[in-house]
Amino acid sequence: MAKTPKKSAPKRRVTTRNRSVTKQKQSRVVSDLLCPSIEDTGAAVQSWRVFRIMSEFVQGFEVLRSHGLAVTVFGSARTKPDHPDYLAAVELSGCLAKRKFTIITGGGGGIMEAANVGAYNAGGHSIGFNIELPFEQKLNPYVTESLNFDYFFSRKVMLAFAAEAYVYFPGGFGTLDELMELVTLIQTKKIKRIPIVLYGKNYWQPLLDWFETSLLHEHQTISKEDLKLMTLVDSVDEAYRYIIKNVDYNDVRQI
Repeated sequence: MAKTPKKSAPKRRVTTRNRSVTKQKQSRVVSDLLCPSIEDTGAAVQSWRVFRIMSEFVQGFEVLRSHGLAVTVFGSARTKPDHPDYLAAVELSGCLAKRKFTIITGGGGGIMEAANVGAYNAGGHSIGFNIELPFEQKLNPYVTESLNFDYFFSRKVMLAFAAEAYVYFPGGFGTLDELMELVTLIQTKKIKRIPIVLYGKNYWQPLLDWFETSLLHEHQTISKEDLKLMTLVDSVDEAYRYIIKNVDYNDVRQI
């Protein structure tokens, strides 16, 4: 009778913390979050990156605390200076700056630059929260105060946390991302109700129609009241009058 061969014992998987023995693949926390631009990925170095993230929040809040009324303006970085949306952003921001509103943008080109131009020309405060990107994003020269960020998430908090009104001109994924985040914060009552102005009916109306037909009626994933969180306008005068009328001047700042 032939002997049944013994099964070899399963190999134990040994995990070691010694990076000189086994070079483990970076986690996304290291490669994408903690240190997106620096090659040194040693554990100790990456742990200290947390303080770099903290510093961006601290510096951002300090900038915001030094200003009173504020309006944050969003929109495409690709909008050209001769485009009607660019000219409208210049005009609207100039009007608001004359009413002592600080204008806050992402500090780049396009609509961001236009808003900073309007405030700058009116002699007002013009803040740019800039971030370094491979293309498009460079700090425009019309800011009176600026702060550079390495991380999108800390920059987003500064842009969406402490203004008395928010204006969204036509833009790309970044603009839509900022809009959805702010609407969600208000919808879930994480922050108080604040004027959200969508400028340009040709651009925004199809999106609002989709919210109503698909999200509200077809899938029931939002409430009818949620559609009232945003106000659609089609002129500088309409946007300006809505903001002036609906800002809560007795409760400035959300910091």
